[in-house]
Amino acid sequence: METKDLYKVLGVSKKASQEEIRRTYRKLARTYHPDANRDDPKAEERFKEIQHAYEILSNPEKRREYDEGPRTLFGTGSPQGGNTGGRFSANFSDLSDLFGNLGDVFGGAPRGQPQATRGEDVTVNVTLKFKDALEGVTTRIAAPIEEACEGCRGTGAAAGTAPRVCPECSGRGVKSQDQGFFALSEPCRRCRGEGTVIEKPCSACKGAGRLRKNRQVTVKIPAGARDGMKIRVPGRGSAGKKGGPSGDLYVVTQVAEHPVFERRGDDVWIDVPVSFVEAALGAEIEVPKPRGGTVKLRLPAGTQDGKQFKVRGAGAPRARGGEPGNLVVRTRVVVPKKLSRREKEILEALAEERDEDVREGLLRASREAEKTA
Repeated sequence: METKDLYKVLGVSKKASQEEIRRTYRKLARTYHPDANRDDPKAEERFKEIQHAYEILSNPEKRREYDEGPRTLFGTGSPQGGNTGGRFSANFSDLSDLFGNLGDVFGGAPRGQPQATRGEDVTVNVTLKFKDALEGVTTRIAAPIEEACEGCRGTGAAAGTAPRVCPECSGRGVKSQDQGFFALSEPCRRCRGEGTVIEKPCSACKGAGRLRKNRQVTVKIPAGARDGMKIRVPGRGSAGKKGGPSGDLYVVTQVAEHPVFERRGDDVWIDVPVSFVEAALGAEIEVPKPRGGTVKLRLPAGTQDGKQFKVRGAGAPRARGGEPGNLVVRTRVVVPKKLSRREKEILEALAEERDEDVREGLLRASREAEKTA
């Protein structure tokens, strides 16, 4: 049995016309729709009541039976009623007309208006010389992007024509199918969710509104750019659709290897050969710098192979500011492959004079390890 007066649920009199009932329902549905009251569970219950009342009172036959009674046909337990097991059955044709794709009610684009969308971001690689990456360079690159078609100015329609509202979805871009208690929405097949159709496409872009081109873009690479660094150029990506903003262009640097220097972050490494005599006696040597020129470095007597020295600030500039990196010099002691008789005599005399066993510590450690193994 009905426990509530359906006329009072809608707030209309028993003599209300169908148009008045429909108009009142639309107003109430907008106010209490769950999508507009996500934080208010009572609104959903109120919405169910409104739906149930409208389903009966909007149907002349059901309304007549309701007015005449008995009312069990429309009770909450009736399979023909609008509220079964706590669920509600909506008049989806009216809801569809009322809410469209819900964008009309809750801030979306108006029906039949082209959906402006942002253009795609585009990523391109640029190969830099080692020195250019250190010093920075301004270069031009070819970016494959989608540009707005000049023939139709991005509309996709032939000259003298314009896109029109899709007759299948009335410009909503979606179509709803009644599935009992729910309505399933899917993109309109006629307009593919655009809301508009082009009857006479532009001959240049075939209705796409955009054309693929290689645009020459000037890009400034900052000093100290690393391999794999991504540089953003705002608004130089593909053009937007239906008047939307352009995407961004991202330039990814690829730094070529250098035959002498090696980049490690902001530091630059170099292996410098030194003679046996320089390493033993010490010496002042000249070392090349990565950005040109040389720097003098003092080696202490007894410099070992692989010894590292830092020349502060002589490395790569920091792309985002701050102190530049260092030049790291690693010594490589060069042992002569051939000796003259005089050189051999000198070295033999040196060996006799020193009379040292440079492997004594290694052999001792090995023997101790064998004892504990």
